[in-house]
Amino acid sequence: MKRVIIIVLDSLGIGNAPDADAFGDAGANTLVNMSKAVGGLNIPVLQSLGIGNILPNEIVGCQAIDNPIGSFGRLIELSNGKDTTIGHWEMVGIITEKPFPTFPNGFPDDFMEKWKNNVGVDGFLYNKPASGTVIIKQLGEEHIKTGFPIVYTSADSVFQIAAHEKYFGLERLYNICEKTREMLNPMNVGRVIARPFIGESADSFSRTPNRHDYSLKPPEPNALTIIRDVGNDVFAIGKIFDIFAGSGITKSTRTKSNKEGMEILISEMNNFDEGLIFVNLVEMDMLYGHRRDPKGYANCLQEFDGQLKSFLDKMKPDDLLMISADHGLDPTYKGTDHTREMVPLIMYSPSLKGKNLGTINGFTCIGATACATLSAPPPPHGNPVGIF
Repeated sequence: MKRVIIIVLDSLGIGNAPDADAFGDAGANTLVNMSKAVGGLNIPVLQSLGIGNILPNEIVGCQAIDNPIGSFGRLIELSNGKDTTIGHWEMVGIITEKPFPTFPNGFPDDFMEKWKNNVGVDGFLYNKPASGTVIIKQLGEEHIKTGFPIVYTSADSVFQIAAHEKYFGLERLYNICEKTREMLNPMNVGRVIARPFIGESADSFSRTPNRHDYSLKPPEPNALTIIRDVGNDVFAIGKIFDIFAGSGITKSTRTKSNKEGMEILISEMNNFDEGLIFVNLVEMDMLYGHRRDPKGYANCLQEFDGQLKSFLDKMKPDDLLMISADHGLDPTYKGTDHTREMVPLIMYSPSLKGKNLGTINGFTCIGATACATLSAPPPPHGNPVGIF
């Protein structure tokens, strides 16, 4: 095999993890519950790869089929958490035993006082957990009037800063986020996220695609650095570069939509000859999961399925595709947080027959399989999936 392609369908869980109760997520099942809520899914390409065979007769509109062309199974997360960073890190062989800190009451007053002085603002708004789309409608006009950035967090380990692109400035927002990232490194906070928005009033405020994540740098070596160090390119599409703070990545491009991410991937199949392409498609999480919108979630997944056929047509016999997710986010569940779930694993190569992979402990098998496929040493954790 010369090329490995990993596509992360951000938040597409497929049933309770064994420890879901400990996370308050009993009964969550993103794919199944969403399919029921919308009266059935139309995802024939994923179905042909075997996704319906993971939970036979449970995904409405996507039943199990005879002789799927892909291999299929579910992965149990080993790390202590259910956020984007922890899930992606585990894929490349990093198990996070101690969860990143969260701030249910906001960031401490003494830290925020130092933060104001360090980033060069006279004040800030909010500093509590919030929904981003709600908080900019509530505080956006005050932000424009005062010039104070909106600071908020969530159930994840994250420091989010919302600011108006026109009145505050996009580059200024990015600069503040970079300084914030440096301040939060000793506290082991997972991510700082720039959340720019536009509009002139609460009725018209909307977030733009210019979001930017500033992640904690992952431990090395990991599967990405190992694959790079044996001479392969590692091409990141979407927010992969941000999630890994560039660790092990030789080329990257950010995207403004899932559609654009798939278009770039399909185009790159003509130019990228050897190595790893790592793609994150975030819209199901960002636009629909957190907002508990099963119809939007379903439409987004179906749009991906429509583009997936064009991608499969570009694959060569020495290509390996792995499709998975980083956590769950059941759009029918209570609250707005991620859900602790198992995630699907779909593997496909034109030169291989499909098989039932069953349930596998650890997202780590993804990075381990990528390393083994590209003749690289193994990552710190994980074993390759036996499909060859």
